[in-house]
Amino acid sequence: MRHPSWTLPTWALLGSLAAGCGASHSHVTWAESPPREEAPLVTSAPEAPPPRASADPKAFAARYPNPALCEAAARRLQAESRDEGWAALKACIELTPFTQIRALLGGAWAEDLRVRPDAASLIARVVAQRGGSVSGELQYLQERKIPIFSLASAVERPDTYKGRYVMLRARVADQRSEGEKPTVWLVEHTLASVETNAPVGLGETYDISSSSSGDLGGQTQLTGPGRLGGSVSTRERSSVTTTRKHYDNISDETGREALGRLQGADPFLEARRDYVFLARFDGVRLTSGGTDDDAEAPRIPVLTIVSYHSPQALVVY
Repeated sequence: MRHPSWTLPTWALLGSLAAGCGASHSHVTWAESPPREEAPLVTSAPEAPPPRASADPKAFAARYPNPALCEAAARRLQAESRDEGWAALKACIELTPFTQIRALLGGAWAEDLRVRPDAASLIARVVAQRGGSVSGELQYLQERKIPIFSLASAVERPDTYKGRYVMLRARVADQRSEGEKPTVWLVEHTLASVETNAPVGLGETYDISSSSSGDLGGQTQLTGPGRLGGSVSTRERSSVTTTRKHYDNISDETGREALGRLQGADPFLEARRDYVFLARFDGVRLTSGGTDDDAEAPRIPVLTIVSYHSPQALVVY
């Protein structure tokens, strides 16, 4: 019995052979993805150190929201460098509304206030920024043994206070040139508290009027019997007003005057304005018409102005 034979197309046989040969010689390779580069580590730039007060006072003072924090930062710098700490304190006083006189006169700055040549001017600036109530502030300064005195004390004992600092609130009455240096005529002022009653809320007013009329019968010796007629009217008024005591600080003259010498003409020193002056007391001199032998002859104190500052409107007590 003959087995049936299967015939395959020639192209199929060749294709199977080709596939067999290809399978015997081919190898499988897995393509690997290129290594992933790691992202560079991004680091923030190092923070710049805070500006030094001696190099940039404005930038130093601007870092603090209030003068108290500024002064505390100046004290921390003082531990590293007394000069840098003092420069920081000056920036706080000159570039912020600094009124912390107790912090300024505290123990941390006692040595600097004693030896720094610009210490007295800084104190005068703080007094002006506190409103310029010089008489009250001088009392506090003298309790702390700060050698700044009043014009009244210097006038009473000129030999004792000659060459010392005086502080006064004064108004410029006149400015003249005397030799190479101009001279200003100062009229000392002081702050006085004046009490007034200021109305508050709504006032109430009551107005009541009444009238009556009638006849009156009778007899008089002159007219005999008869009747008199007439009317009577009355009016009543009352008011209710609510007030509250109010106190104003008024700048008033003390009666003392002085001559102040300036280093040069200053257009910013205006007449008819109050300033807080820091000056060196040079003694007194006779006014016109007096003689040296006359103890009762009028004399006027002479000052060398060191600095002046405009007082703030609000007074800090």
